[in-house]
Amino acid sequence: MRELDYDSVIEKLVSFIAQKVDEAKVKGVVIGISGGIDSATTAYLAVKALGKDRVLGLIMPYYETQDVKDAKLVCDELGIEYRVINIKPVVNSFENTLSINLDEKSRGNIMARTRMILLYAHANARNLLVLGTSNRSELLTGYFTKWGDGASDYAPLINLYKTEVWEIARRLGVPDRIIEKKPSAGLWEGQTDEDELGISYRLLDEILYRLVDLKMSEEKIAKELEISPDIVQYVKNLMQKSTHKRRLPVGPEVGL
Repeated sequence: MRELDYDSVIEKLVSFIAQKVDEAKVKGVVIGISGGIDSATTAYLAVKALGKDRVLGLIMPYYETQDVKDAKLVCDELGIEYRVINIKPVVNSFENTLSINLDEKSRGNIMARTRMILLYAHANARNLLVLGTSNRSELLTGYFTKWGDGASDYAPLINLYKTEVWEIARRLGVPDRIIEKKPSAGLWEGQTDEDELGISYRLLDEILYRLVDLKMSEEKIAKELEISPDIVQYVKNLMQKSTHKRRLPVGPEVGL
């Protein structure tokens, strides 16, 4: 992986958040706190940039799991204001109105978009920016819900790979139990990111770094990492099929 001066990176992220809040002339930020590493790291950075009184956390579970306790731990450790909003009644209402049978993935997308709506409702009501929690690994592979957890005003971690977020979290003092837990979007019971992605974040990041940043050939990546070329192709396919997620809607040019 690339070598970063993490102290310098943290300083840049903190400065970025403070600058964007100042430019927007808002009172602070609202963050969806999931109990996972990305939202915890984003919250720690926001408090470092703005102070605890300018950061609002929303904990929005569908299931009552350990993640809720971990999310509360983050908010309590930071001393920020937070609200717990159970989204199950809202999601169930959507599902009942649709009158169709939803699979886990479809329901998970509704859950993510419900959380987005709640974040922006609070942002609008309280003159805040929505601070997103997406990282570079998720962005490049399309591992996010379009117009759901991928929607925010600014996303400080967007250019950092997952493994780099882990290192920043350690330096910021994020609780060990959150750093060491298996990443999960909390979309259904027992769901984990790596199971869904079909690859570990550590290997994924090594491949993405070589594909995107170093622009190495698939053959060279496979040889350097001592893995099957099929694994590199798998990651490349994840990137290609999710291209539409990384851009605003487009249409054909007319009148030329």
